[in-house]
Amino acid sequence: MSALGAVAARVAGGATVEFRPSGSSMVPLIRSRQLVTVTPVDPSKLEPGDIVLARVAGTVYLHLVSSLDPARRRVRISNNRGRVNGWTGHDRVFGICVAVDGVPRAGAADKAVNSRSLPGR
Repeated sequence: MSALGAVAARVAGGATVEFRPSGSSMVPLIRSRQLVTVTPVDPSKLEPGDIVLARVAGTVYLHLVSSLDPARRRVRISNNRGRVNGWTGHDRVFGICVAVDGVPRAGAADKAVNSRSLPGR
C-alpha cells in the first residue's frame, strides 16, 4: 500500500491525520513536504477548489475538486497545474484538507464529517 493509501485508510476510518506529502503538482497551494491536516469529509458539501484526499482509477491523490456531478454523486479531481486525474464517486473521497502548515483552509472545516472535533471548533 502506498503512503497516501495508508493515510486514506486512516481517514476513511474516521481519523484526522497530519502528514507531509511530496511533489509539486499542488504548488502554490501545497508545497512539497508542507504539513497538511486532512479530516473525514461529507462529499455532498464539496465545492470546486476544495483540496481532497481521494482515490481515482486506483491511485490516491491529495488534489483539487475541479467539477461536481451531484446527480451521479461524483467529483472530478485535478492537480493545480491543469492535469485532470478523472471522476470518482463520493465513496472514494476520504477527506478534506483543513489546514496547510497550521493555517486553516477557508470553509473546509464546515465540510468535515465531525467538524466539532477539529481544533478551534
